[in-house]
Amino acid sequence: MKFKLTTLAWLLGMIWSSVAISQPDTHPVLQGYIQQALDSNLVLRQKHIALHKSMLALQEARSYFLPSINFSGSYTLAAGGRDIYIPVGDLLNPVYATLNQLTGTTKFPTVSNVEEQLLPNNFYDAKVRTTYPLFNPDIRYNRDIKQQQIQLSEGEIAIYKRELIKDVKTAYYTYLLATRGIEIYESTRAVVERSLRTNQSLLVNGKGLPAYVSRSEADLQQVEAQIENARNEAAKARAYFNFLLNRPLQDSIVTTEPALPALAVLQGYSDSLLANREELKQLQTAESINRTAIAMNEAYWKPRVNLFADLGMQAFEWKVNDQSPYYMAGVQLEFPIFQGKRNQYRIEQSKKDLEQIKTQQNLVNQQLGLQAFTAKNNVLTAFANYKAAQKQVQASTSYFKLIDRGRTEGTNSFIEWLDARNQYTTVQLQEQLTKYRTLIAWADYERQTAAITINN
Repeated sequence: MKFKLTTLAWLLGMIWSSVAISQPDTHPVLQGYIQQALDSNLVLRQKHIALHKSMLALQEARSYFLPSINFSGSYTLAAGGRDIYIPVGDLLNPVYATLNQLTGTTKFPTVSNVEEQLLPNNFYDAKVRTTYPLFNPDIRYNRDIKQQQIQLSEGEIAIYKRELIKDVKTAYYTYLLATRGIEIYESTRAVVERSLRTNQSLLVNGKGLPAYVSRSEADLQQVEAQIENARNEAAKARAYFNFLLNRPLQDSIVTTEPALPALAVLQGYSDSLLANREELKQLQTAESINRTAIAMNEAYWKPRVNLFADLGMQAFEWKVNDQSPYYMAGVQLEFPIFQGKRNQYRIEQSKKDLEQIKTQQNLVNQQLGLQAFTAKNNVLTAFANYKAAQKQVQASTSYFKLIDRGRTEGTNSFIEWLDARNQYTTVQLQEQLTKYRTLIAWADYERQTAAITINN
């Protein structure tokens, strides 16, 4: 069989096409890397900042239950405008004239009429106003919504953690696959170099053909190219892995061979764990927020009652005396009478949003169930493929050893040896591919069933 495997990138591409989501397992090295990623990943830090922002928004919403105290001051200069006419002279002058006649004195002078400007001129007013929401349902509903939005942020963090863990494990397995590919190709290179020396020796002794030497040299160059390509793939996998951990891209990675989980463990998981999926909890929280919004809109007809109290000073010409201080307290009442049915329209919109959320919940439930079913079958298929690949490696190893011995003894041709060698390399790579695809499929099933708890 002619060896037609182009590059290790083809195998790596198959690995990446089966991306999965998983959680920390019993693999100590990988678990340590996962924890490092959870502690240092930049995107996860951004989501924690968003969560903290939601918590601050909740504190802000709670602050509206407390009284607010504000200081305000004003100083006015005015001229012109309307006047207030007070006929003081017209009222008092006849009385004063009569009194002067009766007493024979001039103790009661003539008084002029008064005309005062309505706008205050050279007047200041400084006060401290305290307001308290005695009854306002919007404040309570707004607090409840902000508190539920925190749950949304926490859910987003949990979802991203699962995604991050999946990416770290996939990148780690991809790097291991690349390094194993390098080892396989280097082992193949040693075999090809030995074959080249054999063909060269046979040619010198007149028992070989120049075509066999040329073919061995070309085969060696192909293996060298494959080794270089595998090294490039390993370098890219290492860079991406370190990127997820927020480390320098060239940092080394500790590699230990992961063990495949026992297939019997699969029976211990149940699709009922789907209820723990953060996606469903997100939709449940969104439904709760929408119901709160409906209740808030339906409370539009309730009055809003606020208490206020002013304590301040006011006077003309910056005077401060015993008449300057003042206080004033009162109650403010706001009650809607007519707003063109805008509140009713808002209620209807919120109810439609609730219908959409319920429909989406049904859809997501079906999608998650399908994903869990598919993931479970993928695990079973991956295990079967890996077992088959192991048997192929055993058979190919025995076959290559037989052909290699026959080639040395002269009973098998170079073409037969070349075909056996290509087959041996191919099945070795295929075994590694199926092994890591099995690990990724297992991680995917853990993800789809939310079998492992994520801590916020």
